Amino acid sequence: MPVKPVTRFALIAAPLVIAVSLLLNPGDDSGLPTDSPEAVGAKATGPVNADPFAAADDEERAEMNRTVERAPAGLAAPEMREVAWQLLASAEGSTLDWRTQYGTIEDSGDGTGYAAGLVGFCSGTHDMLVFVEAFTKDHPDNPLARYLPALREVDGTGSHEGLDPGFTAAWKKAAEDPAFRKAQEEVRDKQFFEPAVRLAKLDGLGALGQYIYFDTMVLQGPGHEADSFYGIRQAALAEADTVAEGGDESAYLDIFLDTARSVMKSKKNQQHDTSRIDTAQRVFLEDGELDLEPPLTWKMYGETFRIPS
Repeated sequence: MPVKPVTRFALIAAPLVIAVSLLLNPGDDSGLPTDSPEAVGAKATGPVNADPFAAADDEERAEMNRTVERAPAGLAAPEMREVAWQLLASAEGSTLDWRTQYGTIEDSGDGTGYAAGLVGFCSGTHDMLVFVEAFTKDHPDNPLARYLPALREVDGTGSHEGLDPGFTAAWKKAAEDPAFRKAQEEVRDKQFFEPAVRLAKLDGLGALGQYIYFDTMVLQGPGHEADSFYGIRQAALAEADTVAEGGDESAYLDIFLDTARSVMKSKKNQQHDTSRIDTAQRVFLEDGELDLEPPLTWKMYGETFRIPS
Protein backbone atom coordinates (compact mmCIF):
# COMPACT_ATOMS: atom_id res chain seq x y z
CA MET A 1 0.00 0.00 0.00
CA PRO A 2 1.35 3.45 -0.84
CA VAL A 3 2.40 5.47 2.18
CA LYS A 4 1.32 9.04 2.60
CA PRO A 5 4.09 11.59 2.05
CA VAL A 6 3.49 13.68 5.16
CA THR A 7 3.26 17.42 4.65
CA ARG A 8 2.59 18.88 8.06
CA PHE A 9 2.82 22.57 8.74
CA ALA A 10 3.39 24.42 11.99
CA LEU A 11 0.44 25.45 14.13
CA ILE A 12 0.46 28.80 15.85
CA ALA A 13 -0.81 30.07 19.18
CA ALA A 14 -4.56 30.09 18.49
CA PRO A 15 -4.95 26.34 17.89
CA LEU A 16 -2.68 25.55 20.79
CA VAL A 17 -4.91 27.51 23.14
CA ILE A 18 -7.92 25.64 21.79
CA ALA A 19 -6.25 22.27 22.26
CA VAL A 20 -5.47 22.89 25.93
CA SER A 21 -8.90 24.36 26.56
CA LEU A 22 -10.87 21.54 25.01
CA LEU A 23 -8.86 18.86 26.80
CA LEU A 24 -8.98 20.44 30.24
CA ASN A 25 -12.25 22.39 30.07
CA PRO A 26 -14.65 20.61 27.70
CA GLY A 27 -17.87 22.51 27.17
CA ASP A 28 -20.54 23.69 24.78
CA ASP A 29 -19.45 24.63 21.25
CA SER A 30 -22.67 26.08 19.89
CA GLY A 31 -21.18 29.54 19.48
CA LEU A 32 -18.17 31.73 20.13
CA PRO A 33 -18.28 34.10 23.10
CA THR A 34 -15.90 37.02 22.93
CA ASP A 35 -13.54 35.38 25.41
CA SER A 36 -13.50 31.99 23.66
CA PRO A 37 -10.11 30.44 22.81
CA GLU A 38 -10.75 30.99 19.11
CA ALA A 39 -11.59 34.64 19.60
CA VAL A 40 -8.68 35.28 21.95
CA GLY A 41 -6.29 33.31 19.75
CA ALA A 42 -7.32 35.10 16.58
CA LYS A 43 -6.89 38.52 18.15
CA ALA A 44 -3.52 37.57 19.59
CA THR A 45 -1.97 36.01 16.53
CA GLY A 46 -3.21 37.69 13.38
CA PRO A 47 -5.78 39.83 11.61
CA VAL A 48 -8.95 39.87 13.67
CA ASN A 49 -11.07 39.72 10.52
CA ALA A 50 -9.50 36.46 9.31
CA ASP A 51 -12.06 34.53 11.35
CA PRO A 52 -15.42 36.32 11.06
CA PHE A 53 -16.74 34.65 14.20
CA ALA A 54 -13.82 35.97 16.23
CA ALA A 55 -14.04 39.43 14.71
CA ALA A 56 -17.78 39.87 15.26
CA ASP A 57 -19.49 41.51 18.21
CA ASP A 58 -22.06 39.58 20.24
CA GLU A 59 -25.03 40.56 18.09
CA GLU A 60 -23.25 39.78 14.83
CA ARG A 61 -22.04 36.47 16.19
CA ALA A 62 -25.52 35.51 17.27
CA GLU A 63 -26.81 36.18 13.75
CA MET A 64 -23.95 34.14 12.28
CA ASN A 65 -24.83 31.25 14.55
CA ARG A 66 -28.46 31.46 13.45
CA THR A 67 -27.33 31.33 9.81
CA VAL A 68 -25.29 28.23 10.54
CA GLU A 69 -28.16 26.59 12.39
CA ARG A 70 -30.52 27.18 9.44
CA ALA A 71 -28.11 25.53 6.99
CA PRO A 72 -28.51 21.86 6.02
CA ALA A 73 -26.63 19.46 8.27
CA GLY A 74 -24.00 18.69 5.64
CA LEU A 75 -20.93 17.07 7.16
CA ALA A 76 -22.40 17.53 10.64
CA ALA A 77 -24.84 14.66 9.97
CA PRO A 78 -23.54 11.49 11.67
CA GLU A 79 -23.28 9.48 8.46
CA MET A 80 -21.46 12.34 6.74
CA ARG A 81 -19.01 12.72 9.62
CA GLU A 82 -17.96 9.16 8.90
CA VAL A 83 -17.39 10.11 5.25
CA ALA A 84 -15.22 13.02 6.38
CA TRP A 85 -13.16 10.80 8.70
CA GLN A 86 -12.62 8.28 5.89
CA LEU A 87 -11.59 10.93 3.38
CA LEU A 88 -9.15 12.44 5.86
CA ALA A 89 -7.73 9.02 6.73
CA SER A 90 -7.06 8.32 3.06
CA ALA A 91 -4.98 11.51 2.90
CA GLU A 92 -3.33 11.15 6.30
CA GLY A 93 -2.71 7.41 6.35
CA SER A 94 -3.63 5.82 2.99
CA THR A 95 -6.55 3.98 4.58
CA LEU A 96 -10.30 4.32 5.02
CA ASP A 97 -10.17 2.74 8.48
CA TRP A 98 -9.52 5.90 10.46
CA ARG A 99 -9.79 4.01 13.74
CA THR A 100 -6.42 2.41 13.00
CA GLN A 101 -4.71 5.80 13.02
CA TYR A 102 -4.60 6.68 16.74
CA GLY A 103 -1.28 4.89 17.18
CA THR A 104 0.39 5.70 13.87
CA ILE A 105 3.67 7.57 14.14
CA GLU A 106 6.38 8.25 11.56
CA ASP A 107 8.96 10.78 10.45
CA SER A 108 8.81 11.40 6.71
CA GLY A 109 11.91 13.58 6.78
CA ASP A 110 10.03 16.80 6.10
CA GLY A 111 11.65 18.66 9.00
CA THR A 112 8.70 18.53 11.40
CA GLY A 113 9.85 15.49 13.38
CA TYR A 114 7.48 12.70 14.27
CA ALA A 115 3.90 12.99 13.00
CA ALA A 116 1.35 10.91 14.88
CA GLY A 117 -2.29 10.22 15.44
CA LEU A 118 -5.54 11.18 13.75
CA VAL A 119 -4.50 14.69 12.73
CA GLY A 120 -0.74 14.32 12.56
CA PHE A 121 0.47 15.91 15.80
CA CYS A 122 4.11 16.83 15.14
CA SER A 123 7.02 16.83 17.56
CA GLY A 124 8.58 19.75 15.71
CA THR A 125 5.57 22.06 15.41
CA HIS A 126 4.54 22.47 19.07
CA ASP A 127 1.11 20.88 18.73
CA MET A 128 2.29 17.42 19.86
CA LEU A 129 3.95 18.95 22.91
CA VAL A 130 0.81 20.85 23.90
CA PHE A 131 -1.37 17.81 23.33
CA VAL A 132 0.83 15.53 25.44
CA GLU A 133 1.17 18.17 28.18
CA ALA A 134 -2.59 18.61 28.37
CA PHE A 135 -3.27 14.88 28.35
CA THR A 136 -0.63 14.29 31.03
CA LYS A 137 -2.27 16.77 33.42
CA ASP A 138 -5.30 14.48 33.62
CA HIS A 139 -3.40 11.20 33.08
CA PRO A 140 0.02 11.65 34.72
CA ASP A 141 0.97 7.98 34.41
CA ASN A 142 0.53 7.76 30.63
CA PRO A 143 3.47 6.27 28.66
CA LEU A 144 4.34 9.60 27.03
CA ALA A 145 4.73 11.60 30.24
CA ARG A 146 8.41 10.69 30.64
CA TYR A 147 9.14 12.16 27.20
CA LEU A 148 7.85 15.65 27.95
CA PRO A 149 11.31 17.09 28.70
CA ALA A 150 12.58 15.74 25.37
CA LEU A 151 9.52 17.06 23.51
CA ARG A 152 10.24 20.51 24.92
CA GLU A 153 13.85 20.28 23.76
CA VAL A 154 13.07 19.22 20.18
CA ASP A 155 10.11 21.59 19.78
CA GLY A 156 10.59 23.65 16.63
CA THR A 157 13.05 21.17 15.11
CA GLY A 158 13.05 17.84 13.31
CA SER A 159 15.31 16.30 15.94
CA HIS A 160 14.60 12.99 17.72
CA GLU A 161 17.10 13.66 20.50
CA GLY A 162 15.80 12.24 23.74
CA LEU A 163 12.84 10.62 21.97
CA ASP A 164 14.57 7.64 20.40
CA PRO A 165 14.48 4.75 20.75
CA GLY A 166 11.37 4.47 22.91
CA PHE A 167 9.04 7.31 21.95
CA THR A 168 7.29 5.63 19.01
CA ALA A 169 6.53 2.56 21.11
CA ALA A 170 5.25 4.80 23.91
CA TRP A 171 2.88 6.61 21.53
CA LYS A 172 1.53 3.29 20.27
CA LYS A 173 1.12 2.07 23.85
CA ALA A 174 -0.71 5.26 24.83
CA ALA A 175 -3.04 4.76 21.86
CA GLU A 176 -4.32 1.56 23.47
CA ASP A 177 -5.94 3.75 26.15
CA PRO A 178 -9.55 4.75 25.30
CA ALA A 179 -8.97 8.09 27.04
CA PHE A 180 -6.04 8.86 24.74
CA ARG A 181 -8.09 7.98 21.68
CA LYS A 182 -10.97 10.11 22.91
CA ALA A 183 -8.61 13.05 23.48
CA GLN A 184 -7.41 12.81 19.88
CA GLU A 185 -10.99 12.79 18.62
CA GLU A 186 -11.80 15.85 20.70
CA VAL A 187 -8.90 17.79 19.18
CA ARG A 188 -9.93 16.70 15.68
CA ASP A 189 -13.54 17.72 16.29
CA LYS A 190 -13.21 20.88 18.36
CA GLN A 191 -10.04 22.33 16.89
CA PHE A 192 -10.50 21.47 13.24
CA PHE A 193 -13.80 19.92 12.15
CA GLU A 194 -16.41 22.02 13.92
CA PRO A 195 -14.81 25.43 13.20
CA ALA A 196 -14.30 24.45 9.55
CA VAL A 197 -17.86 23.23 9.05
CA ARG A 198 -19.31 26.23 10.86
CA LEU A 199 -17.38 28.70 8.71
CA ALA A 200 -18.15 26.80 5.50
CA LYS A 201 -21.85 26.93 6.31
CA LEU A 202 -21.56 30.67 6.95
CA ASP A 203 -19.99 30.94 3.49
CA GLY A 204 -22.95 29.02 2.05
CA LEU A 205 -20.93 25.93 1.13
CA GLY A 206 -22.21 22.38 0.95
CA ALA A 207 -20.58 19.21 2.21
CA LEU A 208 -17.68 19.26 -0.26
CA GLY A 209 -16.76 22.82 0.65
CA GLN A 210 -17.06 21.93 4.33
CA TYR A 211 -14.67 19.02 3.84
CA ILE A 212 -12.22 21.16 1.85
CA TYR A 213 -12.14 23.69 4.70
CA PHE A 214 -11.67 20.88 7.24
CA ASP A 215 -8.87 19.17 5.35
CA THR A 216 -7.09 22.47 4.72
CA MET A 217 -7.35 23.39 8.38
CA VAL A 218 -5.86 20.03 9.41
CA LEU A 219 -3.01 20.20 6.90
CA GLN A 220 -2.07 23.87 7.04
CA GLY A 221 -3.08 24.65 10.61
CA PRO A 222 -5.93 26.91 11.75
CA GLY A 223 -3.70 29.96 11.83
CA HIS A 224 -3.99 33.43 10.35
CA GLU A 225 -0.80 33.75 8.29
CA ALA A 226 -0.95 33.65 4.51
CA ASP A 227 0.09 30.00 4.47
CA SER A 228 -2.41 28.85 7.11
CA PHE A 229 -6.12 28.17 6.76
CA TYR A 230 -7.54 31.62 7.43
CA GLY A 231 -4.91 33.25 5.24
CA ILE A 232 -5.78 30.90 2.39
CA ARG A 233 -9.46 31.72 2.78
CA GLN A 234 -8.70 35.45 2.79
CA ALA A 235 -6.73 35.09 -0.45
CA ALA A 236 -9.57 33.14 -2.07
CA LEU A 237 -12.11 35.75 -0.98
CA ALA A 238 -10.03 38.39 -2.74
CA GLU A 239 -10.58 36.57 -6.06
CA ALA A 240 -14.06 35.08 -5.78
CA ASP A 241 -17.33 35.53 -3.91
CA THR A 242 -18.69 32.84 -1.63
CA VAL A 243 -22.23 31.59 -2.10
CA ALA A 244 -23.28 33.77 0.83
CA GLU A 245 -21.91 36.77 -1.10
CA GLY A 246 -23.82 35.82 -4.25
CA GLY A 247 -21.02 33.88 -5.93
CA ASP A 248 -20.96 30.50 -7.62
CA GLU A 249 -20.04 27.66 -5.28
CA SER A 250 -17.93 25.71 -7.78
CA ALA A 251 -16.09 28.81 -8.95
CA TYR A 252 -15.24 29.83 -5.39
CA LEU A 253 -14.05 26.34 -4.43
CA ASP A 254 -11.94 26.18 -7.57
CA ILE A 255 -10.14 29.37 -6.50
CA PHE A 256 -9.80 28.12 -2.93
CA LEU A 257 -8.21 24.86 -4.10
CA ASP A 258 -5.86 26.76 -6.42
CA THR A 259 -4.76 28.88 -3.48
CA ALA A 260 -4.34 25.93 -1.11
CA ARG A 261 -2.36 24.02 -3.72
CA SER A 262 -0.04 26.98 -4.32
CA VAL A 263 0.66 27.14 -0.60
CA MET A 264 1.50 23.43 -0.52
CA LYS A 265 3.90 23.85 -3.43
CA SER A 266 5.56 26.90 -1.90
CA LYS A 267 6.55 25.28 1.39
CA LYS A 268 10.28 24.93 1.85
CA ASN A 269 11.73 21.65 3.11
CA GLN A 270 8.39 19.91 2.67
CA GLN A 271 7.22 17.14 0.39
CA HIS A 272 4.89 18.66 -2.14
CA ASP A 273 2.55 15.81 -3.06
CA THR A 274 -0.81 17.43 -3.77
CA SER A 275 -2.86 14.26 -4.28
CA ARG A 276 -5.40 15.26 -1.64
CA ILE A 277 -6.35 18.15 -3.93
CA ASP A 278 -5.51 16.89 -7.43
CA THR A 279 -6.99 13.40 -7.37
CA ALA A 280 -9.60 13.78 -4.63
CA GLN A 281 -11.07 17.20 -3.85
CA ARG A 282 -10.62 18.59 -7.37
CA VAL A 283 -12.14 15.43 -8.87
CA PHE A 284 -15.18 15.70 -6.63
CA LEU A 285 -15.57 19.34 -7.64
CA GLU A 286 -15.27 18.63 -11.37
CA ASP A 287 -17.78 15.79 -11.05
CA GLY A 288 -20.28 18.10 -9.36
CA GLU A 289 -20.19 16.18 -6.07
CA LEU A 290 -20.96 19.30 -4.02
CA ASP A 291 -23.02 17.28 -1.53
CA LEU A 292 -20.30 14.63 -1.24
CA GLU A 293 -22.90 11.88 -1.09
CA PRO A 294 -21.68 8.28 -1.56
CA PRO A 295 -20.91 6.38 -3.66
CA LEU A 296 -17.58 8.19 -3.98
CA THR A 297 -14.40 7.14 -5.79
CA TRP A 298 -11.06 8.95 -5.69
CA LYS A 299 -7.33 8.33 -5.80
CA MET A 300 -4.77 9.14 -3.15
CA TYR A 301 -1.03 8.73 -3.80
CA GLY A 302 -1.88 6.49 -6.75
CA GLU A 303 -4.24 4.18 -4.84
CA THR A 304 -7.97 4.07 -5.56
CA PHE A 305 -10.43 4.42 -2.68
CA ARG A 306 -14.19 3.93 -2.68
CA ILE A 307 -17.00 4.66 -0.26
CA PRO A 308 -20.09 2.71 -1.36
CA SER A 309 -23.63 4.04 -1.20
